[in-house]
Amino acid sequence: MSILGLGNALVDVLLKLNDECALRQTGIEKGAMEMINENQMRVIRQTLSHLERYQTPGGSVCNSMRALSKMEMKTGFIGKIGNDDTGNYYEKALREAGVTPYFAKTKGISGCCTVLISPDGERTMATFLGPAPSLDAEDIRREILAQYHYIYIEGYLLVNEPLVRDAMKKAKQAGVKIALDLSNFNIVHAFKDMLADIIPVYVDILFSNESEAKAFTGLDACEAVREMAQSVGIAIVTCGKDGTVVCVQGQTIKVKAEGGKPLDTTGAGDHFAAGFLYGQSLGASPEQSARIGSMLAGEVINVIGPQIPDERWEQIKLKAKNILG
Repeated sequence: MSILGLGNALVDVLLKLNDECALRQTGIEKGAMEMINENQMRVIRQTLSHLERYQTPGGSVCNSMRALSKMEMKTGFIGKIGNDDTGNYYEKALREAGVTPYFAKTKGISGCCTVLISPDGERTMATFLGPAPSLDAEDIRREILAQYHYIYIEGYLLVNEPLVRDAMKKAKQAGVKIALDLSNFNIVHAFKDMLADIIPVYVDILFSNESEAKAFTGLDACEAVREMAQSVGIAIVTCGKDGTVVCVQGQTIKVKAEGGKPLDTTGAGDHFAAGFLYGQSLGASPEQSARIGSMLAGEVINVIGPQIPDERWEQIKLKAKNILG
C-alpha cells in the first residue's frame, strides 16, 4: 500500500527553553500555536538566538510521511515552497528520507515553524506559513493521486477551501481513501460548517485530539468519537497521556498511551497518525492500528523534535510486527 500526504511544507526550527521567562518574551501563550508574519518570526529568532537550535523538515503531514517511509511504506508529499535555501533544504531532506516530493515552487522564502520547547516538554509554536497554504487545485494532479491508495490531508489547509475540496473530489474519483486530521481547535471553530459539509461526503478516517473533537462536536472524547463515527468509517480522538479512543461502526475501542514522561511532545500526533495509517494499509484491525500509532507516539516524545533516531527503527518495526501478530 502507498500513502500520499498533502499539507503545509514547513521547516521546523526547535528551540529548547531554559525557563518560562524566555517564553513570556515572545508574547505567545504556552502550548498555543500562533500564526505570525515574517517580521515577527525574525524578532523571535533574534530574541532567542542564544538558545540551542535544531532544524528539521516539518509540517504535521510531512512528519507522518517520513515516519511511514521509515516503516518501508511508499510515500509522497505535495506542498509548496519558496526558491530559497530553506526550500532546497526541505526538498533534499524529504528525498533523503525516502519520501517522493511533489512541490510547487514560487519566488520568496519558504515557510517555517519555530517550536519553543518548555522544560516540561510542552511545545509552543510560532508558525510563518510563507507560500505553503497557497497551493492551487491544479497542483493536485490526477496522475499523482493514481499512484497511491491513501491521501492524508492536514486541517490547516482548510484555509484554502478550493484546494481541499478539489483534492478530495479527485481522490474519490481515483478510488483513493481519504484521511483528514483536524489539526487545531481554532481551525475547527473557523471552518466548522465546511467540515460538517465535506466530512460525510469524502472522509474515510478522521483524526483529532480532545480539544479539536470538542470544538467540532461540543462533546468530551468518548461521546465525540461516537458522534464523528456516524459520518466516517473510522473516527479517532487522541487524549495525550490518557491514550486514544477509536470508534468504528458504533464500537468504541480504547488504547493506552505509551512512552514515559515526554522530553518533547512535538510530532506525537503525527506519529500516531503514521502508525494508524500503517496498520490500516496492511489490513490490521483498528485496535492494532491504534496500538502501532501509540507505540510510535511513545517513541517520538522521548527525543527533541519530530524525528525518531535512525537506530530505533529496526526495533520499532519488530514491535509493529508483534502487534500485527
